[in-house]
Amino acid sequence: MTLDQAHPGEQVAEYQTGPILREQLALYAEASGDSNPLHLDPAFARKAGFDDVIVHGMLGMALLGQLLSTQFAAFTLNRFDARFVAVLPVGQSLRCTATLAERTTTMLTLDLEAFDNAGKSIIVGRASLTPPA
Repeated sequence: MTLDQAHPGEQVAEYQTGPILREQLALYAEASGDSNPLHLDPAFARKAGFDDVIVHGMLGMALLGQLLSTQFAAFTLNRFDARFVAVLPVGQSLRCTATLAERTTTMLTLDLEAFDNAGKSIIVGRASLTPPA
């Protein structure tokens, strides 16, 4: 189905990441300045009640944002927000989806969601885009 034919409530795009590995967490921590040991130190993460380190929420949001930049590159992004609803353990992948929420002649609104390998919702969000001229 093309975006032009989609109706509200229908999925219009999907993006699958590869596994998010420790090296990616370390690179993200260095780039972002977020060196919280919960994301980098397995012993610290275990003391906090996790089996291993967990993925930075903002890294997950950035990966969800890749859905927008790859599938809607010709559009202008006006707004992108997200809410973190669960933690993502290291080594998991994200399946990111975009569902048409609303369309007007000047704006497209998408509901976004990122799921772990088991299909559990990790991040939910919304984006507003302006179609290309």
